[in-house]
Amino acid sequence: MKILFAGTPEISVPSLQALSAEFNVAAVLTAPDKVSGRGRKVTPPAVKKAAVNLGIPVLQPAKLGSDARRQISDTGADFLIVFAYGRIFGPKFLDLFPGGRINMHPSALPLHRGPSPLTAAILSGADKTALTVQRVVLEMDAGDIIRQTPYLLDGTETTASLTETIAQAAAPELVWAVKDILGGREKRVPQDDSKATYCRIIGKKDGLMNWAMNAGQLEKMVRAYIPWPKCRTTLKSEPLVILESSVLPETAWESDEPATPGTILGVDKSRGILIQTGNGILAVTRLQMASRKPLDFSSFLNGVKLENGTTLGEQS
Repeated sequence: MKILFAGTPEISVPSLQALSAEFNVAAVLTAPDKVSGRGRKVTPPAVKKAAVNLGIPVLQPAKLGSDARRQISDTGADFLIVFAYGRIFGPKFLDLFPGGRINMHPSALPLHRGPSPLTAAILSGADKTALTVQRVVLEMDAGDIIRQTPYLLDGTETTASLTETIAQAAAPELVWAVKDILGGREKRVPQDDSKATYCRIIGKKDGLMNWAMNAGQLEKMVRAYIPWPKCRTTLKSEPLVILESSVLPETAWESDEPATPGTILGVDKSRGILIQTGNGILAVTRLQMASRKPLDFSSFLNGVKLENGTTLGEQS
C-alpha cells in the first residue's frame, strides 16, 4: 500500500508525521503556497513544510484536473488519507485509489459536517465532540464511519486551543484506522443522514458582536472565533476586540432595571469589565484596541478611560 496524504493546515501535521513513521507515504497533496503578510512573503502550507522535512514528495496543483491526476497517478499511491485538505474531490480523482479512501473529520458525525467543525462545536455549547475516521465519498463528510472516538470538552476551549489538542489526538486514530483496514478488522457504520447538521466557512463578519444576544452565546462566540476572525465591537467609534470573557452569575449583580444591550455597567475587580447583553451580563477579562497590544482588563483600564453608561457597538 502506498499512501497519498492530502492536508494543508497545522492540524494535519502530526497525522502526516505519525503515518509516515508507520506506512509508506508516497506523496503529499496540499494547497499552493500563499502570498501573505505585510511583506507579501510567499508562505508554504504547514503540511508542505512537514513533508519536506520528512523527505516526502509534495504536489500543489491549483486544480485537481487531468494534469494533477496524472501527477498523482505517477506517484503509485493507491490509498488516500485526507485531513483538512480544503477541497472536495470529484469521481475521477477518487477512482485513482483502488486501495481505499479515508478522511479524518473532528466532529461527532453526522453532526457538523463541513469545513469548521471545531468552531461549530464550541458555538453549540456541546460538552463533547469526536474524532471520526470515515470513508471518503462524493458527498461531503457523508461516508461510512469506521472509527469514532469521543472527545470531551470542558467549556473553556477556544478554536485555537482545541485545534492544537485535536491535532495530537487525531494522529493515532488515523494510524489505528489504517491498521484495522490492513488487518481486515474494519467495521463500517453508515451515517444517519436524518441527523446530519452542517457548518460553513467562517467569515470576518461572523465576529461582529450583537449585544442583543444573550451573554452565554456571546461568551461562546468569543472562544469560537479565536484565533480568527475574533469578536469585534466598537468603543466610541474605535474598533475593539474582545479576547476573553465569562458570563457573570446572576447573583453577582443587582439592578432595578436592565440597561441597553452593550452598555458598560462597571468593573468587577476579579471578574472584569461588565457589559449588559440582551439577557445577562458579560464580564470581559482580556481585550484589545486597534493597533495596540492585547491586555488584561486591569492593564487596559490603566490606558483607556471607561465611563459607566457608555454603549459599545453604536457605530458598528
